[in-house]
Amino acid sequence: TETLYMPRSDRDVIYKQLLADLDEAEELVAWPNETDITASTERVNKSFVKGLMARIALYAGGYSQRADGIRRSNDPELSAEKMYALAKEKTIEVIQGGYNKLGSFEDNFRLLCQDDVTAGKESLWEIPFSAGRGRVLFTLGVQHRAIDQYTGQNKGGTNGPLPHLFYDYDVEDLRRDITCVPYEWSNANPSHQQLRKISNWCFGKLRYEWMNRYVTSTNDDGINWQYMRLADVYLMAAEAINELEGPAAAAPYLKPVLDRVLPTEKVTAYMSQVTASKSTFFNAIVDQRALEFAGESLRKADLIRWNLLKTKLDEAKVKMTQLINREGNYADLPEKLYYKLADDNETLIIYGLNHGDNDAMGASLNYESSVTWFNKSHISTELINALYQKDPDQNQFWPIWQTFIDSSNGQLTN
Repeated sequence: TETLYMPRSDRDVIYKQLLADLDEAEELVAWPNETDITASTERVNKSFVKGLMARIALYAGGYSQRADGIRRSNDPELSAEKMYALAKEKTIEVIQGGYNKLGSFEDNFRLLCQDDVTAGKESLWEIPFSAGRGRVLFTLGVQHRAIDQYTGQNKGGTNGPLPHLFYDYDVEDLRRDITCVPYEWSNANPSHQQLRKISNWCFGKLRYEWMNRYVTSTNDDGINWQYMRLADVYLMAAEAINELEGPAAAAPYLKPVLDRVLPTEKVTAYMSQVTASKSTFFNAIVDQRALEFAGESLRKADLIRWNLLKTKLDEAKVKMTQLINREGNYADLPEKLYYKLADDNETLIIYGLNHGDNDAMGASLNYESSVTWFNKSHISTELINALYQKDPDQNQFWPIWQTFIDSSNGQLTN
């Protein structure tokens, strides 16, 4: 009973215990496909354990809100340099091990939607759900308004990206149209794609139309939660090595993530630009992690450990204001979108989403429909200001719930 009521533990103590546990665990598990057990991404393997050590090391060595302010740990065992070194060590072991491979960006998410749990690809580990459990696509997928030819569950679209994100990608970046979707599926059976509002995009990495299995549950979809993938390992390696050795040494770990989504000449130009200095390369990592992992629930923790949470939320407010007014980086966008259904009577063909598109060209296409996309009532000042209510840097974490405080025998407080 002496441990029944315990005070709150210091996070540094927790971090060190987690790292110690994982250090032991990596010797107890096999590499992907090294055993029958690790032939599935639903079972923990050595690649994932090492990747998780790297992720926790970056958290432990980074910034966070503490009782005396936002700072790094004062524990010398968790110094930034030591944690970067650990992250470098573990990510390099995963990459050089060669047990996982980067495929195409799109294929990773198609395989996830198809319940393909074959180990050795980009997915390192997934939280498994049976067919009748889990609300992954339900919450983060492209919305279907009706039970239709692709799903018996009219869900999806609960969460989506901020409106500016789509326009922050290079127009040739293959991640853009996979990550940010301006349409939903109509309230009909058979259904077809229809435009949403500029304020109401869907994440597109998870799609009922990519599934092999027809969802019949009204509450759950059975899609696994992909907890870590190899691109994360590459970008963690690039970040840690840049901090320890500089951009020239780190560049080979950023480049493979870009090679699969951008034309060669654009990758070459971008890498030349971002390797100019350590700070430039760090900013590139900040940007690329946003573009790579949007909708995968990594961004907030990344921003906290970089001490950029409020900075980036304020930046998002500026971007949203510029976007709806078509100013700054968004000044070259047309006022309207022009669209029609393709011959399959499902797929929406849209003109006007790319930088450099213009209304004169859109009108000349004689598509079936057009709409004023940049409607200021859809991204109002009130909506922009609602991005946060209180200072994010002073409210990084949930408080301890009152019910737990009440039942803690006086051990817990906020």
